[in-house]
Amino acid sequence: MTMPELPDKPYSIAHRGASAYAIENTLLAFRKAAELGADMWEVDIRMSADGQVVVYHDPALPDGRAVAELTWAALNEGMPDGCPQIEEVLLLAAEHGAGIYADIKDLAACLPTLDALRTHGISLAILGAFDAEAVAILRQANCPYPISALVPLGEDPNSYAPHADIIHLCWEHMERPQDMLTPDLFTRAFANGQHIAIWHEEDPSRMAAIRTKPVLGICSDRPEMVNPFRPPVSWPVKTVCHRGANKIAPENTLPAFECIFAGGFSHIELDLHVTSDDHIVVLHDAKLDRTTNGTGLVADHTLSELRELDAGGWFEPFFSGLRIPTLDEVLDLAKRYDGALYLELKTAPPARVWDTVKRAGWQDRCFFWSFNQAFLRELRTHAPEANIMARRQDYPTLAAAIADYDAAIIEFLPDHDPKEIAALRGSTTRAMVQYSGRAPEQFDKLIKLRPDMLNLDYPFDFSRHLASKKTP
Repeated sequence: MTMPELPDKPYSIAHRGASAYAIENTLLAFRKAAELGADMWEVDIRMSADGQVVVYHDPALPDGRAVAELTWAALNEGMPDGCPQIEEVLLLAAEHGAGIYADIKDLAACLPTLDALRTHGISLAILGAFDAEAVAILRQANCPYPISALVPLGEDPNSYAPHADIIHLCWEHMERPQDMLTPDLFTRAFANGQHIAIWHEEDPSRMAAIRTKPVLGICSDRPEMVNPFRPPVSWPVKTVCHRGANKIAPENTLPAFECIFAGGFSHIELDLHVTSDDHIVVLHDAKLDRTTNGTGLVADHTLSELRELDAGGWFEPFFSGLRIPTLDEVLDLAKRYDGALYLELKTAPPARVWDTVKRAGWQDRCFFWSFNQAFLRELRTHAPEANIMARRQDYPTLAAAIADYDAAIIEFLPDHDPKEIAALRGSTTRAMVQYSGRAPEQFDKLIKLRPDMLNLDYPFDFSRHLASKKTP
């Protein structure tokens, strides 16, 4: 067995996949974990009645039937999203270069899981269990991977698992688990040749504290939160994310926005409409038909009527029941993460939007744009201090783009004159480049342009690409 060295930053371990954004322990949850940059996927492992190693957390299905008493075929019939075999997950992990944290729930699955990891050449893996007998079985089999003991809340971590390589603290229900990660705890663990991991965390303030500790890994439903994007010192670029994480969760919804902030990106872009009873809501289209189960114009409905609609089921069944968010709710989320907003005025009255933003005290963390030029002129009159964006493509010269609304930000396209982007560097007007694709060669072009801001549809792809360049 080769123990992994303590990494420069903790491993991001996706808890049952990216289970904040997909049904846990499904192939979709693991694919999303890969999209969000997880280093490892935590996979719950059981045995079916016909001897198949299957991925499922609970001992029984929701209808009460025991997993161990059902064949794999019967398990799949009982679960519309499927019950993958470990082989399917390992093939996917090998494709994405992901590690595996195997949480073995059934002792009979210990050796078959070990064999499967070896067969698929998974180099980064940890095998864990609550049952101490599983540790003994794996030890006896000369397991080449680190073995983890899952330590329940209330147990002494240093004495609970003396024969494990990794102490995995199941402290997800503690108010401040970071306070229990004391120097003495780590000193004693390291003296025994053990590493410490913690399970599982989704609170941004607790996560920020835990990631500063010398832990091997942190398990999370939101794997993007473990090691959020940090721009290089030489290029402190701000990243605006179009309609939120619109490839991970339904566009313009709170999960799509939280994914972006949890991932460390600075801005979300959102679209604003007004209801018939004068509330500001977040939706791209003027009509409800594309992204909700409603029909007709947003402006013809009250907020109460809109809140009855499903704004997530169109994207994936996992998100069924999501509601159309209000601007106030998005501002609350932005405050929680200290995030910034790009507000596109669709039908929402500029003065009403500005007053809402100002009431929240977030006017310095927002900028505005609209296809409706009258809206921008109204906003400039109502709020001379508002940060307004202008698109370079709409003007004959850069000077004209800046002068029209005294623009704080000029948005360029990747093929615009790089000299104009460079000319704004260090000025009071910032340059932002908009790119909606994910082509590596285009990412290279953005890096070379080095604007103050980027407006992206694939921010996680870009952050990985940028990291691969080892930009200081």
